[in-house]
Amino acid sequence: MAYFNDAIFWVEVERIKPNPFQPRKNFDEASLASLAESIRSYGVLQPLTVTRKEIERPGEGIAVEYELIAGERRLRAAKLAGVANVPVVIRSGEDDDRMKLELAIIENLQREDLNPIDRALAFKRLVDEFGLKHIEVGKRVGKSREYVSNSLRMLALPKEMQDALGAGEISEGHTRPLLMLMDRPEEQRTLFTEITTRKLNVRDAEQLARRITPERTRKADLTPELLLLERELTDTLGTRVRIEKKNEGGKVLIDFFSVDDLAHIRKIFSQHAPSENSIDQHAPEKEVPVAESPELEPAEGEKETSNEPSRPPRLGEAGQGQEAEGDLYSIRNFSV
Repeated sequence: MAYFNDAIFWVEVERIKPNPFQPRKNFDEASLASLAESIRSYGVLQPLTVTRKEIERPGEGIAVEYELIAGERRLRAAKLAGVANVPVVIRSGEDDDRMKLELAIIENLQREDLNPIDRALAFKRLVDEFGLKHIEVGKRVGKSREYVSNSLRMLALPKEMQDALGAGEISEGHTRPLLMLMDRPEEQRTLFTEITTRKLNVRDAEQLARRITPERTRKADLTPELLLLERELTDTLGTRVRIEKKNEGGKVLIDFFSVDDLAHIRKIFSQHAPSENSIDQHAPEKEVPVAESPELEPAEGEKETSNEPSRPPRLGEAGQGQEAEGDLYSIRNFSV
């Protein structure tokens, strides 16, 4: 990060405009008053970060404007303390709007000054206004793609619950059981009331949510092997995966909350897709005439009298109108 002359300058507080992309909306008045008292005694110990722009105004000549990038809390406290000038470092070059937003987010994240909803709204602006993918947002703010995606999911909660989260009345962990009940609004509101009035911890809230959802009844129908597979798929894909077993076969349901999530899931499937030339070396070979096999069709140009051993059907190659028995992992059973 380059700064003008690598020096600290003193600038009048009234000449510094706030950052229009500041993601932080709430500033605790008591905390600001405490910081203002400290500034009266010791001054501003850490410089603010600003940009400098020269503007030509008719009849006034060239005027210099400063726009805040980082340090709005210090600027507000300095004004409360009655300080006329504050130390600043000036970023050299022109910063576009996205860079201003990124810098403001990063500064707040490093100080842990953003509440979860302000953070999610800031990520949403990077996605919606600047077209960044979740993984790109994560790289810019030093977080994982899952961290960004999980933050954005909180914006699916009703406004009342978002406000409670922003005000610290519920924790970020409480959003997980609430999001489990998105398709059950009445039960979701009841759980929210229980959390806020009875001060439930996250674990108790999750247990209540599971009692409401049919997960426990559904899991009773699954074998230990399928439960393990469900857990492994959830960990691998980074989103909730549910296996529903039927009398014959079943289906896999994969939750996603955005196109970016779906693209990430598709990428994982592509990375783990078997090679066309891969053959199970340990599978026993059987001499089965192609014409007698109801599941396989002869390859184009292949003679029906070929004595070559038949290969096992690849993923999704079960015969038309007949589902391969036990073919739980057929791509047709995947439902997103």
